[in-house]
Amino acid sequence: MSLKDRAEATAKNIEGKVQEAVGDLTGDPKDQAEGKEKQAEAKVRHTIEDVKDEVKKIID
Repeated sequence: MSLKDRAEATAKNIEGKVQEAVGDLTGDPKDQAEGKEKQAEAKVRHTIEDVKDEVKKIID
């Protein structure tokens, strides 16, 4: 598990949530979509880290 990678994914998720909220407030569909994309990317990154952790458990 890479703590750095998890922290980056969490930061990306927060950034996406903020951007989506700004898009909601301003009515900007581009910001809303970009915010959702960032959140999806963060979810994928977290999943990758989870898989890495499971593989490491199996190997160890």
